[in-house]
Amino acid sequence: MSAMLLTGHGDVDMLHYRQDVPTPQPGAGQVLVRVTATAKNNTDRKAREGLYPTKGKEEVTSFAMGGAPTLSFPRIQGADVVGHIAAVGEGVDAQRVGERGLLDFNLYPDDRRDINLMPDYYGHGADGGFAEYIVVPADQFHHIANPELPDAPLAAMGMCSYQTAYHMMTAANVRAGERVLVSGASGGVGTALIQLCRIIGAIPYAVSQPSKADALRGLGAQAVIDRGDLPTFVERVLHATEGRPIDAVMDLVGGDMTDLFIDTMIGDMSQRATYPRLAIAGASGGNLSEIMWTRIYLYQVQIVGVSHGTREEAEQLIAWIRSGELKPVLHGTFKLSQLHAAERYFVNRGSDYLGKIVIVPDAQWEAHGEPFALQSADLQSAALQSEREARQ
Repeated sequence: MSAMLLTGHGDVDMLHYRQDVPTPQPGAGQVLVRVTATAKNNTDRKAREGLYPTKGKEEVTSFAMGGAPTLSFPRIQGADVVGHIAAVGEGVDAQRVGERGLLDFNLYPDDRRDINLMPDYYGHGADGGFAEYIVVPADQFHHIANPELPDAPLAAMGMCSYQTAYHMMTAANVRAGERVLVSGASGGVGTALIQLCRIIGAIPYAVSQPSKADALRGLGAQAVIDRGDLPTFVERVLHATEGRPIDAVMDLVGGDMTDLFIDTMIGDMSQRATYPRLAIAGASGGNLSEIMWTRIYLYQVQIVGVSHGTREEAEQLIAWIRSGELKPVLHGTFKLSQLHAAERYFVNRGSDYLGKIVIVPDAQWEAHGEPFALQSADLQSAALQSEREARQ
């Protein structure tokens, strides 16, 4: 089969497009999925570049929650997989062949439904969806019929973003009526957070560029606050909330912004009904933040780190996708052979970027990728160049 192999930590030149990779075979309790679409996530880039240090700032590694690294090379990345069951292993109903589904991307360490202490995922600890076929557990490949929802938009609602977003909210105990500040609001997790807040009745305030305000309000954002001039950021947030403090912050940025996010919650504590809460699941603005711990404990700020989620949360999200309550935010598609271009585009994305990029195997392109392809002439030229590089 064709697949994109990650051969080591580094730049996109560590991704090699191969057409002679053995097709995996399903074992007991597993299904073989013919991949039609796989969403790209920031974790793909960070794992490739070795940007998950857990000890020292200069460490180049990938997380090892079970005590030893699970990312080995070559590895096929891609976590948010949509496809159709091509074959089943022992113990799986053969009538599932042909069924379309969305993968719960987690490599769960046990059968617990309420907790996930050692998060790992397809595309990191096991081969993922940047290939023509993938083998996954049958009970984690969830049937999504919804004929009005094509495969590429369905992949844009993959668990890597949506489950992370939902777990941020459940970990921070977000409730109906609460004001929630969403950083990085135009990305996959951010757009998921906005929608999920509205589903449970919370009020999302988005931090993003003014050029994306209309689209984010269309998703449900109460207001869109530009990062803009940092010294006035807190004032602008409180202006949007009519002076009321933010109840909970969903932080995907880190760096210098985290302390400002805390400021939006701890002004006049007499106005609060609950403890201020900050859930962090990213550090796109920097891996180090300077915070006065006296402010944390005196104001009783609750900080929770979030990585992935639970089986219960995944099943709730699948139910919301099936019911149509969650909507896809698809930015555009790339061919699998053009993954170099997709990675470059993702890093250098412009002011019009919103939602998810989805990767489609070349053999599935006409049916599942071309209708959603990005149309920029310069972009297509870059994609073709990257395709030539990948084939060399």
